[in-house]
Amino acid sequence: MRLCIVGGALQGMEAVFLGHKAGYETIVIDKRSGAPALSICDEPHVLNPIEDEAAAMEIFEECDAVLPACEEHDLLECLDKMLENTGIPFLFDLRAYDISQSKLASNELMESCGVPLPLPWPECGFPIIVKPSSQSGSVGVSVAHDDKELKEGLERIGRLHDEPVIQEFVHGKSISIEVIGNGEHALSFVTTEVVLDSGYDCKEVRCFPDILDEEDQKVLSQCSERIAQSLGLNGLMDVEAILTPKGLRFLEIDARIPSQTPAAIFTATGINLLERLVASRLDCLACSERGPGSGIYWHLHFKDGILETTGEKEFSHVESPRMETGLFGSDDSISDYAPDKAEWHGTFMVSGSSPAAAEDRRKRVIDRIIDDCKATSFVDGSPKEV
Repeated sequence: MRLCIVGGALQGMEAVFLGHKAGYETIVIDKRSGAPALSICDEPHVLNPIEDEAAAMEIFEECDAVLPACEEHDLLECLDKMLENTGIPFLFDLRAYDISQSKLASNELMESCGVPLPLPWPECGFPIIVKPSSQSGSVGVSVAHDDKELKEGLERIGRLHDEPVIQEFVHGKSISIEVIGNGEHALSFVTTEVVLDSGYDCKEVRCFPDILDEEDQKVLSQCSERIAQSLGLNGLMDVEAILTPKGLRFLEIDARIPSQTPAAIFTATGINLLERLVASRLDCLACSERGPGSGIYWHLHFKDGILETTGEKEFSHVESPRMETGLFGSDDSISDYAPDKAEWHGTFMVSGSSPAAAEDRRKRVIDRIIDDCKATSFVDGSPKEV
């Protein structure tokens, strides 16, 4: 299997990682010569498909499938048009993606599916979360405790030329689940817990068998599949929710291959969502029973003797990374670490027979990094209490 991945940033790196685990030959296209996925794939190409469709198509025709790992809408539209009627599987659903990229449109869709959402403003009181409708990650997101902070949040979104989404700020465990659809049917897969850093960016993903109890897991899976069915999803989608004291509240959907959670799922369970996505187009849509294993995936940044956990945005600064097994005792890693290097970034993955065993392995990896790199301190940031 020759898989062409268009986009060489964080999503692209993780697609290469999963492709490597599936035994695929990975070909990465990115217009930036310094895109990190170019250094870990089998066949790198520095190319902008928008500017040179002929060269891109020549590469696509030598591949068995094409997977976009990017968010540039003009590029996604270009790929969709280029691959239409070619017979080359395009592992992406542009229509579903467009809906998912508007929080206003996706909230309307989820509400029509009867999915429990946070209360809208002004029906709810402070604190509230103020989000731009069309940005990804934590870009432009703020928490407002009063009218002054609400005004500041709206001004921030205005500078992004976006529309605001204002909802109650819900406390609880951040949950994610992946869904694959083939246009007619949809199946949900493994649930993960997303742990945020002080800037509300994902610093760690935990894949444990007991993240939710049986009833909450049933609600999460059924609601996620209902959303995908309503979308007519023909691809992969990430669904995010918060487990509050009053039950699950669904936050966002994202109809593209996500970063972080698929690698954590593979580490814990051996289920490769990239393989399942390919199979849904070339063979059939099939689910797998989740095994009892546990896994943790997390980002680290080392600079001038200080080791700290960091979000995915900081990890995107990694330069010419390498995929390694066993680094500092981890199962797998993607990093630009080198002995005696003053600054480096790394993503590490560990598995265990139980959540406690995985947590212990994570601690041992961090302790070994502190010892080997002679770190003077370790900082593990978390969001401030609201």
